[in-house]
Amino acid sequence: MTRTPATTDGFDPVALLESLVEAPTHESVDDARDLVLDVLDSDGVDATVDDAGNVLATRGDPGSGPHVVLNTHLDTVPPGVPFERDGDAVKGRGSCDAGGPLVALLAGFLAVDPSRNDRSGAVTLALTPDEETLSRGAHHLVTGGGGAGDARPVDAIAGADAFVVGEPTDLAACTAAKGRFQGTLTLRGENAHAAEPDAGANAVAALEDALAAIRTFDEPPDAPPIHDQLGAATLTPTVVDGGTATNQVPAEATVVLDRRSVPPETADGFRDALLAHVRENVPDAVDVAFAFTERDTPFLEAWATAESAAVVDALVDAGAGAPTPFGAATEASYFAALAPTVVFGPGVLADDDGAVAHAPREYVKVSDVERAATVVTDALDALLD
Repeated sequence: MTRTPATTDGFDPVALLESLVEAPTHESVDDARDLVLDVLDSDGVDATVDDAGNVLATRGDPGSGPHVVLNTHLDTVPPGVPFERDGDAVKGRGSCDAGGPLVALLAGFLAVDPSRNDRSGAVTLALTPDEETLSRGAHHLVTGGGGAGDARPVDAIAGADAFVVGEPTDLAACTAAKGRFQGTLTLRGENAHAAEPDAGANAVAALEDALAAIRTFDEPPDAPPIHDQLGAATLTPTVVDGGTATNQVPAEATVVLDRRSVPPETADGFRDALLAHVRENVPDAVDVAFAFTERDTPFLEAWATAESAAVVDALVDAGAGAPTPFGAATEASYFAALAPTVVFGPGVLADDDGAVAHAPREYVKVSDVERAATVVTDALDALLD
């Protein structure tokens, strides 16, 4: 059973956080969305839910000054882990990824209303429903549902000057993250009887050369530059398959690849360079192909924001930790193409005892949630002054 967040002298982020953790967000975001909409309604904020399931609300006039968009996600990964309050910690699925960041951003959104006191600018809250899967919500925000050539951001975030994306960063202002691409490299040869191996083209044997090429892909002279914040890109083979009969020269072999990219590499650029490199190292009798794993939305590409950006300065001056890279792929990838973007929030991906986010021991400290809410509020005050 969920609680109704207290609103005595204002919004109570911890009460909402506990309710969010109790909600079955690993199955559906409906309850979480309703909780947020109830809070916004109780504060007199008009909010909408668009066709992609995003919650959108704006305070102030985006045309009158700086426009800051606060984004995070409502969904969590399965299975559900029960809510528990243990002193300064709220435990349970979604407590740090991304319940803690969500309520901190919401606190800032509710505390700073540019329409009052003759302040200029606007702040928009944009909460997405499926960051942990295919990011259809975020993709809809940046494309308006349009296809190639006619896509543009939805009105609520169009022309935004900065994005703050809520994730567990241990209160640091994260200004860059690696991208993640996944695809399958396929080698195709020709079947033959294993007693006459030279009569065919052995795709499994060609894997030896292909894997060697994968190991050298990021070596000079063709290696992408090492990014000053993110370091080097990585390319990791994760799943191998090949052959159908024990007495037959195999005609096909596949290897799934995980790519963690750094700017300025794009998905298309990676694919083209990989194919060329593997082709050079595999026997001519074996064909080489590479296909990205099918998904409805683009992969989350690498991104970086200048540490001198106004939104970075505002968060750090308000008490956020020094700029640093974020350790996981996020929907910030989509927004960073539109405006300077920072990932920020309470909680950690892992601590000294192991994994926290996406793990059975997931937790977030209440004191960090409250601190994050103050940082967001003060940063918005500065940006919209």
